[in-house]
Amino acid sequence: MTSTELTATAQSTSPYIPSPATPYQGDIARYWDGEARPVNLRLGDVDGLYHHHYGIGAVDHSALGDGAGDANEQKLIAELHRLESAQASYLLGNLGDIGRDDTLVDAGCGRGGSMVMAHQRFGSKVEGVTLSAKQADFANGRAEELGIQDHVRARVCNMLDTPFETGQISGSWNNESTMYVDLHDLFAEHSRILEVGGRYVTITGCWNPRYGQPSKWVSQINAHFECNIHSRREYLRAMADNRLVPQTVIDLTPDTLPYWELRATSSLVTGIEDAFINSYRDGSFQYLLIAADRV
Repeated sequence: MTSTELTATAQSTSPYIPSPATPYQGDIARYWDGEARPVNLRLGDVDGLYHHHYGIGAVDHSALGDGAGDANEQKLIAELHRLESAQASYLLGNLGDIGRDDTLVDAGCGRGGSMVMAHQRFGSKVEGVTLSAKQADFANGRAEELGIQDHVRARVCNMLDTPFETGQISGSWNNESTMYVDLHDLFAEHSRILEVGGRYVTITGCWNPRYGQPSKWVSQINAHFECNIHSRREYLRAMADNRLVPQTVIDLTPDTLPYWELRATSSLVTGIEDAFINSYRDGSFQYLLIAADRV
C-alpha cells in the first residue's frame, strides 16, 4: 500500500496533546498534521518504511541511472531511501542488547519507519509518541497492514510528559526530533522512563560551539522547520544533569553530506538543501550520534 492509500484509509482524529501543553506545541502539531512533502512520502513508497530523517553513508553510484527520465529518477529516490534506512539502522545498532521482552520508545516517531525496523530487528515491543494525530494514524495503519499492531504502536502524546511507568523502558531514542523541545525537560523524561542501565540514543543536527553562534544557514533551517536547533554543548550538559552518561559520541557530518548532495540533484528538493550542505561544509552545523546510559 502506498502513502496515498494509507493516508486515505487512516482514521481522522484531531490533535490531542496531554497537559501541560504550550501554544508552540500546538503549532508543531498543526505543522506536522499538514505536512505532506513528496520527499518523505515518495521515499517511503520504495519499500513501505516511512521515515522523517536524513541519510548516512556513501552513495552507490552503480545503483544510479546515467541519464534523465522517470526510470533514472526512481533509482535516485531508491538510493536516497537506502541511505535514510541506513541511518535508522545505525541508530538502532547503538541501543545495545535488546531482547524480545523489552519495550522501546521512539520519541517523535513520525510515520513510524524506525519503529517497524526496531521490531523487525529485536522482536521487541515499540511505543512511539508524536504530537501529530495524522502521523500516529499513518504509523498505526502501517503496523496493522504488516500484522505487527500488537507490538508496534504510535500515540498522540507530548514527549515531555509520556504515559509510561517510571523505570520500565529498556531503550529509547530521538531521531532528529530533539530540536522541538527543551533538552533538560526531554532528558528528564527519558531518564524517568528508562530502567537503570537502559540506553538512550539520539541522532541530531546541532550547531557547533566552536563556530561561535548559530550561522545564517542554521537560522534558515530553524525557520524552515519551525524548530530551535541546540548546540552540541547543550546536549552533553543536559544529559549530565539528568543521569544520562554518554558512552558514544560520533560525528556523522562527513557521512550525511553525500545524502544531501545527492538529494540536491533530485526532483524532491524542498529549497533547504543548500543550507544543510553549506553549514556542514563550513563547520557551523554538525550531525551527531550520542548514546548514553541511564545511571
